[in-house]
Amino acid sequence: MDDHGQTRAGTGAAECESPSGNPSTPLNRWDVLLLAGILLLGGLFVYLRFDPGAHPAEDAAILLRYSQHLAEGHGIVWNIGEKPVDGATDFLLVVVVADLHKAGLSLEGAVQVLGLASHLLTILIIYLAVRKLAKAGCWAAGLSAAYLAVGPATIYVNAAFGTPFFALFACTTWCLATLLLQTRPSAFLALLFSLSGLTLGLIRPEGVFLAGLILLGLVIVKGWRASRAVLFWFLAVFLLLGGLYFAWHWMYFGYPLPNPFYKKGGGILYPRSLAISVLGVLRMSVPFVPFFVLGLRTPVLTRRLVFTLVPVVGFTLAWILLSNEMNFVNRFQYAVLPIVLISWPSFVTGLDAEAWRAYLRGWTGRRRFALAMVLTTMVIMALAYQPMLYRNVRLYGDGRYDVGRVLSRYADRGYTLATTEAGLVPLYSRWRVIDTWGLNDAWIAHNGIVTEAYLERFRPEVIMSHADFTPGIAPLVTGLYAEMTPVLERYAEKNGYILAACYSCDPYDSHYYYVRPDFPESKEIVEGIRGVNYTDVGTGMRCIDHRRYQYPTDAPDAKSP
Repeated sequence: MDDHGQTRAGTGAAECESPSGNPSTPLNRWDVLLLAGILLLGGLFVYLRFDPGAHPAEDAAILLRYSQHLAEGHGIVWNIGEKPVDGATDFLLVVVVADLHKAGLSLEGAVQVLGLASHLLTILIIYLAVRKLAKAGCWAAGLSAAYLAVGPATIYVNAAFGTPFFALFACTTWCLATLLLQTRPSAFLALLFSLSGLTLGLIRPEGVFLAGLILLGLVIVKGWRASRAVLFWFLAVFLLLGGLYFAWHWMYFGYPLPNPFYKKGGGILYPRSLAISVLGVLRMSVPFVPFFVLGLRTPVLTRRLVFTLVPVVGFTLAWILLSNEMNFVNRFQYAVLPIVLISWPSFVTGLDAEAWRAYLRGWTGRRRFALAMVLTTMVIMALAYQPMLYRNVRLYGDGRYDVGRVLSRYADRGYTLATTEAGLVPLYSRWRVIDTWGLNDAWIAHNGIVTEAYLERFRPEVIMSHADFTPGIAPLVTGLYAEMTPVLERYAEKNGYILAACYSCDPYDSHYYYVRPDFPESKEIVEGIRGVNYTDVGTGMRCIDHRRYQYPTDAPDAKSP
């Protein structure tokens, strides 16, 4: 597409592999103005989503605990003074957040600043990639960049997730792969691609898989012989630098893989995770799916379609291997969205613009105006789609944060908390913590489930359990998690723990707090937990304490705070 929006039809295979078949268009002042406006739009949406009184999401708080300990010089540990454990999985994110925290930012502020900067950089790269790599016009680049600007990254930033950081390097890795597809690979470009892919894998372990899928798509389309240099550098970087990291990881943590992989994988398939992954990717990218169908119209575009679909479809299907825990607003699949947004214009720019111009030449001004209004409406609907889709996603006040603050008054006493909820209460209490689900406990992750004997080794002062039952109500679900919560209940009752509270807005979704009665501050902690204005993070409703009621019909309705 040239500066005036005219397109040229594809002429052969060389066009897919070389920019010479469709020369790149220089950026102009309209690009600068449009890009500046979109970046402002992205910042505005983050600002509108930002709630200074909100707390990190429960799962984001897990990573912050590791970053906090690393910033304080204790290493990547779950409990200070204990062996390292890789429960956060996001190695490079933990390190970067720890460095920002050491530089003076709060923990929450560090990950939010990183997320915002990554989000804006991704918007910038998408715009430039559509213009320079897909060789599309301002309208296509602006639509892709603006679509990302108003997407779920605004939610991830507010919730203190590092998802935009991961998506940034998914975006750079894809752009470099696209350059390798369009040009004769140079050693420097192949090295950059490989280093970007390795960085993607260091941010999150599944980044290795995504980088490998991008490489696979490149090899399939470009051919084995033409891809030898890229393969050499990719294998050299991953085997040498990646191998050194893998060896260090194994020695430092004691296991080759991150701890949650042993807990969430287990060598079985998760059809529900697959369904959520597929639906999530479709929901994020549905306005652009029809354009991918256009890639079937010529052999050249079909090859480009294969190049795109290998990582997008492969990464989407890969989540059948892991359980869907912690997949807040499909954050695990979000990394494929930049790939979709950069790729779809390639299947449009090959259309014969001259034929369209000849067809429209005979139209009256009224018909042209009507067409312009239809196209404008479609663009507005595409941009309004995501804000409407996520309009009800919000993090309200969370009672777990308030309990963590209560327990933080006793952080210097050496007390232990055993909890199924490894986020807010551990982060803000600063207590020694047993993660009874096992994401941050190597023994539980490798032995399957917490036992009463394991709890007795630590004799925790407080036990917190997220259960699907309340007093008088039987549990609904089955599985390891449903087997774990009765273990905690039995241990607490056998050892005379005080049921401080059973907070719930739903009889099948409750937070139990048990306190051991035989230590000096036991009564104070019980009263502190009972005195919390406990709210549900998903609804903002004030929870009631079901410990006072034998049956749910005796309990009052949940009240708004």
